[in-house]
Amino acid sequence: MKPLRFLFVGQAKAPFFRQAEDHYLDAVGHSIATVRVVVKDARSGNPDDRKKAEGKAVLERLGARDFPVVLDGRGKMYDSPALAARLGVLVEDPGRAPCFIVGGAYGLPDEVLARAGEVVSLGPGTLPHELARVVLLEQVYRAMAILRGAPYHH
Repeated sequence: MKPLRFLFVGQAKAPFFRQAEDHYLDAVGHSIATVRVVVKDARSGNPDDRKKAEGKAVLERLGARDFPVVLDGRGKMYDSPALAARLGVLVEDPGRAPCFIVGGAYGLPDEVLARAGEVVSLGPGTLPHELARVVLLEQVYRAMAILRGAPYHH
């Protein structure tokens, strides 16, 4: 199995978000290798300029075999069993390497969404990007538990 890549814009600022992110990355890592890639967030400029700069940095970190799964509120929503089934397909595909992408405070530009193999939503509400990262990691951990038949998902 290929490692799961998580490509995030900016470091989590609050210690509790960093701790939760580390916790779930470690938990997922017991089932499958994980790689966290953090691109620098743009600290100045208007929101559109920031999104463009961050999007460019994200696209530069993607490889030809990466299958980008981009988080965006307009994406497809999965329940936990469906996400597990989808993740199972992605990690077993020898031609693609799943890479989950979470943008910064202003989201991601259309260029990143256009490169996405899939666009996924965590729900109809808007989440701060730091919380979205933690929720994504927890859902991936839950999906891996379902695939392993572990009792975490009940």
